[in-house]
Amino acid sequence: MQGARHVVCAVSGGVDSAVAALLLRRRGYQVTGVFMKNWDSLDEHGVCTADKDCEDAYRVCQILDIPFHQVSYVKEYWNDVFSDFLNEYEKGRTPNPDIVCNKHIKFSCFFNYAVDNLGADAVATGHYARTSLEDEEVFQQKHIKRPEGLFRNRFEIRNVVKLLQAADSFKDQTFFLSQVSQDALRRTLFPLGGLTKDFVKKIAAENSLHHVLQKKESMGICFVGKRNFENFILQVSGFWCKRMQPRFCSGPGSVSNETFVFQYLQPRPGKFISIEDNKVLGTHKGWFLYTLGQRAKIGGLREPWYVVEKDSARGDVLVAPRTDHPALYRDLLRTGRVHWVAEEPPAALVRDKMMECHFRFRHQMALVPCVLTLNQDGTVWVTAVKAVRALALGQFAVFYKGGECLGSGKILRLGPSAYTLQKGRSTPSMAVEGSGSGRGDSPGRGTTL
Repeated sequence: MQGARHVVCAVSGGVDSAVAALLLRRRGYQVTGVFMKNWDSLDEHGVCTADKDCEDAYRVCQILDIPFHQVSYVKEYWNDVFSDFLNEYEKGRTPNPDIVCNKHIKFSCFFNYAVDNLGADAVATGHYARTSLEDEEVFQQKHIKRPEGLFRNRFEIRNVVKLLQAADSFKDQTFFLSQVSQDALRRTLFPLGGLTKDFVKKIAAENSLHHVLQKKESMGICFVGKRNFENFILQVSGFWCKRMQPRFCSGPGSVSNETFVFQYLQPRPGKFISIEDNKVLGTHKGWFLYTLGQRAKIGGLREPWYVVEKDSARGDVLVAPRTDHPALYRDLLRTGRVHWVAEEPPAALVRDKMMECHFRFRHQMALVPCVLTLNQDGTVWVTAVKAVRALALGQFAVFYKGGECLGSGKILRLGPSAYTLQKGRSTPSMAVEGSGSGRGDSPGRGTTL
């Protein structure tokens, strides 16, 4: 008689992962809970928040009567996620560390630990997402470490596993999973994929998981939490530490929010300038603190102004006087090399070099109809059917078709804004970065970028 399938479930100390583990137990699986410590920080009261989450996760495992493990990926998180985050901000981009964290930490470090060290038949998380595999199909997958390289064995026959949107469209988290590898996806269960958030909370309440049910929903950047982001970056003042080594919090009071562990980015004062008349409206502490579309904090002005472009050479931030100003709207972008969940571009895109689908660049924003144009280097041009507000470099364009998340690519170039086109300018946008290859010019637009 075959023993119970062993599923290693990531437990974060929150309600979603707790209920995910509970549902796995109900299905008769042998479940092990693993808490990942990815970031060391103290809250404003001198309490190490990771330790509190770990205690909550341990208590969940006690209630469910399942084994508990804790692993530390602080070093890996620093090297693969946070360093990239800082690099992106120094370039004036708007990074999404949660997508990068899922790719490198949860579905690489944790996945390999669960399979190689704990002997997992499958892993599970509390994400609201689904795949095209049923549970038993997941258990039938073989974990084969393939050699690193651009191309897979052409003779290897594998049915592609699709990443599908969750039943709860509002909570759907496929956006954050759009860079996960096919290998990890094949061996992953998402117990919450068919449930609504309200029903998940009801399950928690009925099963003595009140301590996680009462916790506030985790929002914002994974390692910043609810801190003021400008303070997080600038209150540390000075420079980005060159040693690139994480420091562990040693107990209450060891590090305050004002004197955070590291000195990350050097302040770079500059000017707020009106895009309409080039008038200087005020000053700022660093152009990298602002992303396109956000309201600019300009002292002495009653009316709101919004960031529309950034001048990296001068460190100035260009602003416009209305939230719907045409300088905020663009209908064209180019990504870096796209990560396709299926490992290869959709057949229709390969065949026709163009394909209709949808995309979003922020979680929970409405899907935007678009046309993809495939370039020889694996990048794509994205032409939105209608201009969208506040596209920004560094964000991920995540692609969807028929309820399936196809993958994503980092936005590296932006087309001209509606305001630029109205003014008839021919100069490039200051928020644009060139590819340097000279190939794959804007589809149907010449070389305006």
